[in-house]
Amino acid sequence: MIAILTSGVALGVHVPGLLLASRLGERGAEAVVEVIERLLPDDRLRMIEASRSLFHRDFRAARAGQRLAADPARAVDDAALVALHRRWTGLGVRRVVVFSGFWLGVLERLSVLGLRLPEVTICHVDSVESPSFRRAGPVAAGTQVVRLASAAGGDLPCTIPVTHRSPVLWDKRDGRLLAHGGGWGMGTYRQRAADLSAEGHVLDLVVHEPQEAASAPAGTRAYLMDPSWHPWHDDGYPPLGLLAPGQDPGTVEFRRGTAHHSSFDLAREATAMVSKPGGGTLLDSLWSATPLVLLEPSGQHEEHNARLWCDLGFGVRYEQWREAGFDPEYLRPRHEALLAAVAGPARPLDVVEALCARKGSSCTR
Repeated sequence: MIAILTSGVALGVHVPGLLLASRLGERGAEAVVEVIERLLPDDRLRMIEASRSLFHRDFRAARAGQRLAADPARAVDDAALVALHRRWTGLGVRRVVVFSGFWLGVLERLSVLGLRLPEVTICHVDSVESPSFRRAGPVAAGTQVVRLASAAGGDLPCTIPVTHRSPVLWDKRDGRLLAHGGGWGMGTYRQRAADLSAEGHVLDLVVHEPQEAASAPAGTRAYLMDPSWHPWHDDGYPPLGLLAPGQDPGTVEFRRGTAHHSSFDLAREATAMVSKPGGGTLLDSLWSATPLVLLEPSGQHEEHNARLWCDLGFGVRYEQWREAGFDPEYLRPRHEALLAAVAGPARPLDVVEALCARKGSSCTR
């Protein structure tokens, strides 16, 4: 049994964790997803939910909050830690895969309590250590570390397949752009969507509040992420539903994928994704072979992601595409480079293979 340790404050690490669980399940491996917020008291969860709303509305606050965020592991009491360890023992967890550095504090506290830890694998979704890992400090010697992207190496060492379907070829795509702001809907994507619509592009736009759909540019398809859903509620993918102009938000039919997240299906058909460069977005770009039009990052780790994607020929900064007249054909070579990256001889190692190759790993029932 493998426990996949994520955090609900960043869907860019939570969704890749869900994807790993899905891919392990397809290989006959047992996996359980643990979200650190499930260990927190209710008052702390209410603070997180309030922060999500604030950060969605104010990108500057989001960037500042990222630097100042407290380590949630400190708010977990000993009783919750003991209960967690007891559950892992009952399930037969032999390895944990850490997607959020906040979990390293939890593991350290388990060790201090004298509780035996499973083997640890750290999976970095971003191309450099994200803020949660930077706060955690150095990892213990002998810890397995896998990276889905590497700024230092300028490559993609490992990956988690989002789908087994081949990417949609360029000439078969519907010509739409997909604009989103990651799991919490942060950044300048709504303004850029309006600008691109004015230039004649048609868009799919992921919104997080119903009123945002009403103000979307004409011809835009608005997809509402269920505002009542939080990752610590269940282990499913984020619910997404099409909100038609003038439709009562209460009648939206939310859907969620069973093998991957629903927004990826929009990415597969798009000419480009217009988004800040979060690690989960890079993964979507790779497996859909959809170029990224890169917006302002939320932190230094996302700036490194943007540089890597540009250096690899997979993306272009918004300003650069604007100078090219927002020509879709300017993006075609990025699509072709992404196709070659997944199908070529230098394709990244599947993380599932890395886990199964690890001596003593539990990749089968």
